[in-house]
This record gives sequence, C-alpha cells and structure tokens, in this order.
Amino acid sequence: MNPEKPGYQLSCPVPYTDYDQVMLAHGGGGKISQQIIQKLFFTHFGNEYLNLAHDGAILPLNGSRVAFSTDSYVVQPIFFAGGNIGELAINGTVNDLACCGAKPLFISVGFILEEGLLIKDLEQIVQSMSIAAQNAGVKIVTGDTKVVEKGSCDKIFINTSGIGIIKEGIDISPINCRPGDVIIINGKIAEHGMAILSARKGLQFETGIKSDTAALNHMVEAILDNSREVHVLRDPTRGGLASSLNEIAQSSGVGLTIEEELIPVSEEVRGACELFGFDPLYVANEGKILVFAAKKEAEKILETMKMFDCGKEAALIGYVSEQHPGRVRLKTSIGSHRIVDMISGEQLPRIC
Repeated sequence: MNPEKPGYQLSCPVPYTDYDQVMLAHGGGGKISQQIIQKLFFTHFGNEYLNLAHDGAILPLNGSRVAFSTDSYVVQPIFFAGGNIGELAINGTVNDLACCGAKPLFISVGFILEEGLLIKDLEQIVQSMSIAAQNAGVKIVTGDTKVVEKGSCDKIFINTSGIGIIKEGIDISPINCRPGDVIIINGKIAEHGMAILSARKGLQFETGIKSDTAALNHMVEAILDNSREVHVLRDPTRGGLASSLNEIAQSSGVGLTIEEELIPVSEEVRGACELFGFDPLYVANEGKILVFAAKKEAEKILETMKMFDCGKEAALIGYVSEQHPGRVRLKTSIGSHRIVDMISGEQLPRIC
C-alpha cells in the first residue's frame, strides 16, 4: 500500500511484540513467534481460514475441500546427516498437508539462490527433491527462481507450497481435541535438531544421529482410512514436541498430560541434548506426527503406524482431560508433575 494514499497508517495500533526489532526467536516456533503471528499477522491478515492456526488452510472448492499450505526453508547447513534442504522442503510441505487430513497432490517450488552457489550442490538438492516428491506421490508443477548477490542470502533458500484434497468425512483441526483422547507419536523425538547441531559443530556420535526427515502422508492416509475418530494431527517441527502440544492445548482449551517414561528418545539424542544443555521436548523434528484420537482407536492406530518404517517405534505418550485447560503437564519418571510451557526463545536457529 502506498503510504501517501488515504487509509495507510504508519503507527502500530497494538503492541505486536515486546521487541522493536525482529529477533531470531521470532522464527523459533515458541512464545515470541506466537506474539508476532497472533498480534501482527492475524491482526492484519485475519480471516475465518487463517485464524484456525492449522498447518494449512482448509478451503471449500466446488463442493469439495482442499488443503493449501506454504513453508520456507533456510536451514544451515544445507547438507546434513539424513538429508538436505531440498528433500526437507518437499517432506515438510507434504506433512503439513497430511496434518490437515489431506491427500497431497501438487507442490510449487521457489528458489532464492546466492551468487557463487556450486551448480553441483544445486543439482544434488534438486535431484533429492525429485526423489522425495516421487516417494510422496506428489508432482512439482510450478516454481520460480531468483538469484541474489553474494552475501544477500546463505547459499540457497527454498519456498514450497502445496495443495491436497480432503476426503469426505475427515475433520482434522487443532480445535477438535477433546477430553478422553489419547496422544500418539510415531517414533523417537529430537533427531532432526540434534543432527543439524552435530553438522554445525562437526561432531560425529558413535552410532550417528541422523535427521528424521520423511514424508508421512502414506502413513497418515492409512490411519485415516482405518479410523474416523482421529481429531487432531500435528507435526512437531520448530519448538519441538512441547511447543506443538501447547499450541493444541490453547486452541482447544483442554489440558494435556504426557508421561516422561513413554516418550521415545534415543540414548544418543538424549546424550547429545545433555551435552549441549537442551531438553529433547523442545528440539525440532521433521519426520514425526502427533495423533489425537479417541482412546478406543489407540491400538488400531499404533498397529497401522508400525506397518510403516516411519512408524515402527510409535508410542502412546499421553492423554487429554478437562483438568488444567490450556496447559501441558509432564508426569516425570518419579511420579511428580510439572508444567511444560512453550519455548520462550530460539533454542537452535535455522533448523528448517
């Protein structure tokens, strides 16, 4: 909008954030991220689709429903154990669509390339994106490429947007979580964040910590085909398991309880977290999904997950209740309870 035209306001009508400049923490997926999203973006962009704060927008189209999602990837380094920025971008958008209950179909790709990026590195990234799209069963149908001067970005940034179709009878939303539901995750947490940190520090752990990046749509489709009492799906990426659970508790106005001894974490990741002073609950994932469903469906969902490589270590980790609405509690290994809050800052920047 032109500031000289009537209606343009230079002053902010509400205090959008506690800071007068953008901080790294504004992209961390925690409390500070929520400030700028809720108070700035929702204030100016808000509508009935955006305000649901889903992993994507669910839109009506000619009597059907489509899911539409977009994400940008700025991970550093661009190559890491278990993947690279390209397949991460495809898998991330596929998973966001799957978390809307949709069958992902089409993806767009936008590249911002830094002058000096090696063509062999770009080719490796593009090839991995092609393979990831084929594995997920989606087509890359449009895109854009921009090149900026050296120093204007860090080698390569990627934006992906995706469209998928939602079958009749499927109703997945963060507001649908209800007391009596169970919380299921498809495997071990915190692997992606620790893989990125290991790559940055040049560390090699004995068994090798790898990113869990994977497309989960085939597993999700099987779950939804077998159960129509799945209420919420969420991939706990930035801010980790804790931040995603807090978002759902606040959206639905319910209380969530997770049990420390039930949450799958590898010994290597646990050790790396202790070494660097991180809590695995707040470390990013890129191949994990939270399923909130009726308790009676739990065994069926776990059995379905374990049919897939990405779900072989699936576990029921908690439940939903009316107690402590809007809060997440952790039952510790010694039987006490503590509140698990949303991360307040940026624990590990540029993990996706």
